[in-house]
Amino acid sequence: MSLPDREKTELSHLLRRMALAGLIGSLALVSACTVRPLYSSAPLSGSQASASAELALIGIKPVNTRYGQQVRNNLIFGFGRGAGEPASPAYSLNLGVTEAVESAALVQVGTDEDEPTAGSVTLTGSYTLADAKTGVVIASGKRSITSSFDRPRQEFAAYRAQIDAENRAARELAEALQLSIAQDLVRHGKTG
Repeated sequence: MSLPDREKTELSHLLRRMALAGLIGSLALVSACTVRPLYSSAPLSGSQASASAELALIGIKPVNTRYGQQVRNNLIFGFGRGAGEPASPAYSLNLGVTEAVESAALVQVGTDEDEPTAGSVTLTGSYTLADAKTGVVIASGKRSITSSFDRPRQEFAAYRAQIDAENRAARELAEALQLSIAQDLVRHGKTG
């Protein structure tokens, strides 16, 4: 057996010291990180309410269309976790929902006419969130969701498929808007 090479041991000590310094440096960087769950029950700085409690204080103004009402209902359910609208809201949400229906594919069906067999529904929701007491706008934004559907030859079946696609898009749009509004509340020093 031979004795260990002095250069190799010095190099290994140096590498260990560098690895330890790198580990300490990365721990210092990670400790400064402020990542936390958006919907956690712990209050953020500047507010004593939890995220769920703050979202439950949003009152949503009425809308005029069936698909807009679907989005509104899903938002009310999501904000209140099934409890409904607040009796005295701290925030007021003005919601606008528009719809675009398109035929996505054309297929030859043995005649000289092209018959649409697939379609898509795009719902676009724009919102303005304001303080209910002062009317000061806290945030505004816009989100879009597209849902596809099959358009059969029967008129009622095609209509029902479109309604189902609108309902799917409304549910997904409400989830996207809820997340966006929660992020806006966090960004503005509120709990979201």
